[in-house]
Amino acid sequence: MSRDLEDEDFIIGQLYADEMVNETPVIAKRVEKIPHGHKNPLGLTYSAEDNLDLYEAVNTWLGVPYKYGGEDRNGIDCSAFVRAIYQEVYHVTLSRTCNEMFQSVTVVDKSRIKEGDLVFFTNSNGKVSHVGIYLKEDLFAHSSTSNGVSVSRLDDSYWKKHFYKGGRVK
Repeated sequence: MSRDLEDEDFIIGQLYADEMVNETPVIAKRVEKIPHGHKNPLGLTYSAEDNLDLYEAVNTWLGVPYKYGGEDRNGIDCSAFVRAIYQEVYHVTLSRTCNEMFQSVTVVDKSRIKEGDLVFFTNSNGKVSHVGIYLKEDLFAHSSTSNGVSVSRLDDSYWKKHFYKGGRVK
């Protein structure tokens, strides 16, 4: 486990890890390289305006199992996944925990979330406990306790209930 996790973040993470995430991901395993102007198994058509580096980076992580405190392809938690994608795609180093990430973003209304923005969720204790990366068309990539790295819908009943805020990296 990463040494920079604070006790409170560990407790929050454990509460989240113990909470059953009852959702069905749109996709949970890797697909072939994504070409411009074609649909992939997500049902999305990618155009020149889309950041294909983002989608390809996410694609390489799909199916990696969830592991609290994990930071590699043997197992990764939500904040480490977001951090790895941001480093690879945007060359930006984010904080290690989802709570720290939330403190460092500009809050964005759900209706204004765009590709690459972060999406934050709370669990039953009301604290920020999960983070993902918004893709488009209500889809976001994340590492969930039940499915590992996958792509899910914001309007899935579980994620809709637990959605907290969107955040744009400054």
